[in-house]
Amino acid sequence: MKYFNVFFALLFSFSSAFWAGQSALQVKVSPEYKKWLDEDVRWIITSQERKDFLRLTSDHDRNRFITAFWERRNPNPRSVENAFREEHYRRLAFANEHFAAGKAGFETDRGRIYVVYGPPDATMAHPATSASGPDEVWLYHHMKGGGDEVRLKFVDDCYCGDYHLETPLPNDFWEMK
Repeated sequence: MKYFNVFFALLFSFSSAFWAGQSALQVKVSPEYKKWLDEDVRWIITSQERKDFLRLTSDHDRNRFITAFWERRNPNPRSVENAFREEHYRRLAFANEHFAAGKAGFETDRGRIYVVYGPPDATMAHPATSASGPDEVWLYHHMKGGGDEVRLKFVDDCYCGDYHLETPLPNDFWEMK
């Protein structure tokens, strides 16, 4: 019993230190940067980029990071306009407008797929049946990192407009390539 109590005391102290570190980190990042990280680029930033961003200690460095982040994705680096960034924000707005269901559209499964991969090449909507809620099937002829002729089925089991991806994709599928 003594070792059990010592174990939990250590576990509590380590977890407290971890969460204290997390809240200290959140205090250092202003709401503007937190929104950029958690909403604007949530689905397209790599895990390494996220770690690198969170290690920055000044707003000047964060601004430079954000500029470089978009520039790395710019299909025409010499252009003043960044077509990738513009398309990304267009997709984000579309997802928020069309897929919101008790949460922001970008947070839903359909919103996440739409933001990352764009509009599907074809969609098929099916009404609810006595056995299941309504569903939508999205077809992508080619999905970067996902293959060819990819079919994704979203089901609204709660009848609330929040369509969940029926078969979850592996986590490494989401890491931007």
